[in-house]
Amino acid sequence: MARSALINVMIGAATKAGRSLARDFGEVQNLQVSVKGPGDYVSQADRKAEEIIYTELSRARPGYSFLMEERGVVEGDDDQHRWIVDPLDGTTNFLHGIPVFGISIALERQGQVVAGVIYNPAMDEMFVAERGGGAFMNDRRMRVAARRQLSDCVVATGIPHLGLGNHGRALIDLRNVMADSSGIRRFGAAAIDLAYVAAGRFDAFWEDSLKPWDMAAGILMIREAGGFVSTRNSGQDMLDTGSVVAGNEIIHGALVKTLNKPLQRS
Repeated sequence: MARSALINVMIGAATKAGRSLARDFGEVQNLQVSVKGPGDYVSQADRKAEEIIYTELSRARPGYSFLMEERGVVEGDDDQHRWIVDPLDGTTNFLHGIPVFGISIALERQGQVVAGVIYNPAMDEMFVAERGGGAFMNDRRMRVAARRQLSDCVVATGIPHLGLGNHGRALIDLRNVMADSSGIRRFGAAAIDLAYVAAGRFDAFWEDSLKPWDMAAGILMIREAGGFVSTRNSGQDMLDTGSVVAGNEIIHGALVKTLNKPLQRS
């Protein structure tokens, strides 16, 4: 792929932060046997990665605003551009030594996401997309999967846990999608799940209660890979509502329909 200057900036920031996370990930695996556990270490790794990304992006594009998981909102002089950053999506996986986590960086211009990067340093997989320029994984063009029947599809999701999310709604969704699909996967990192839909590895994805930094880059990636994205109610305010459903045109529509039907009785 021919990389723009903007994408090069984003890849550079993600790569540098990824090297830091990869080193810390090795240490976390060693800390699994300690009495204290690796929790504090992981939070330090998260903040360190965010600091690297903030520094790199600020140097390359002075004045741009930020929306970051740890820092929150950082207002810049340029009110037309905003970076949306998750320095470590899949923290629980990272904490447990599971190599499914990633860095997500998106650029919003005048309220529209125009570029995105998702990087899993443990697997050295770099997913990138630029509006109108397609989506790529390690320089290979990505396309969403072409299956036409939800019954043939593997569908990814996030499952709420202790203190988070609507457990009752999630159980209804799981029951309905289980009945209509070939299988459900829960990887624990929404940014990676969305990148996998763009790459055709997952046929579809849905989740509620996400944050903008979990999905901004992934939404663009799926669209640039030929896919469709909406809320569970077919709206386009995913970043505001935290709801997202994604897949190719046919599977996206089928999944929205499944998510909006009542609980199936056995």
